[in-house]
Amino acid sequence: MAKITLVFAGLLVALGLAGYVGTGSQHPTALIPAGFGVLLGIFGFLAISPSEARRKLFMHINVTIGLVAFLGGAAEAVRGYVHATSAGLQPDMIALASKITMAGLMLVYVALCVQSFIAARRDGKV
Repeated sequence: MAKITLVFAGLLVALGLAGYVGTGSQHPTALIPAGFGVLLGIFGFLAISPSEARRKLFMHINVTIGLVAFLGGAAEAVRGYVHATSAGLQPDMIALASKITMAGLMLVYVALCVQSFIAARRDGKV
């Protein structure tokens, strides 16, 4: 699962950079997905360990980061959309797409982690 974490970390970094460049490099908050990606990457590398206790610790940290990123991305997407439409404005589609994409990626990631944790428990590896 640690290697899958690194894949999701790379996707988040790419999403953050694409959002930043897509906004004309004017909105540094577009790099927020990249920040979550860097965190996942760091703890993903730390989870690649022969020590089961170390691997479990860092994967639990990663799934927590993924859950926070999912909740934050989903909440911000809804908040931004509602705020713009209630003011009679068109929402920023690049920002909205970035938030929804981050939330979707993290939802899939958290689901994969939970599935992996359940399988490990079932197989007696925990």
